[in-house]
Amino acid sequence: MEEKEIHDELAAIRGLMERSSKFISLSGLSGILAGVYALVGATIAYFTIKSNPIYNPPGTVNFESLGNAYIIFMTLTAIAIIVLIASITTGIVLSKRKAKKNGQSIWSSTSRALLFHIIVPLLTGGIVIVLFFYYEDIRFIAPTMLIFYGLSLVSASNFTFTDVKYLGLLEIVLGLIAACFPGYGLLFWALGFGVLHIIYGGMMYLKYDR
Repeated sequence: MEEKEIHDELAAIRGLMERSSKFISLSGLSGILAGVYALVGATIAYFTIKSNPIYNPPGTVNFESLGNAYIIFMTLTAIAIIVLIASITTGIVLSKRKAKKNGQSIWSSTSRALLFHIIVPLLTGGIVIVLFFYYEDIRFIAPTMLIFYGLSLVSASNFTFTDVKYLGLLEIVLGLIAACFPGYGLLFWALGFGVLHIIYGGMMYLKYDR
């Protein structure tokens, strides 16, 4: 058997193993769009906070002295939920389209394992954030979001592209830096969920989607 034929067969076997053990249908374009959604949401949140009479640069809000604190809180929560839903919907639609193109099922044992390793850290982080709200301490909400999101990506990276792990590590580092500058939470949130997603999504698109 010629060397080229052996190489082709090994490549085919390696491809089959990768398809069976990893979910390779994550869309780079969905990452770009998720980043765009996050930046739009962060911009709206910034002007929502700034328009408040007691806005204190660089974006801190004293909820205890706000007469309309509940309205502000609900507005920011609604923005975050809309961004999350838009990102998840886009990711599912584009990943489903890519999975069909790759001949891979979007709902398999691999994708279920991927989902499990994403959800556990995210739910844990969500509970911690609820506790921050309960005790009226919003300083570390943005850092907590970044850190636990990064942990979820690192945890899930064994079931998809290795590049996801590096995005997760960057999110964790950014979250730790944000924890040192709590007054700039919205800025770091925009960098982590917006800018990093756009850069990562662009790299993934050029590397895997074209």
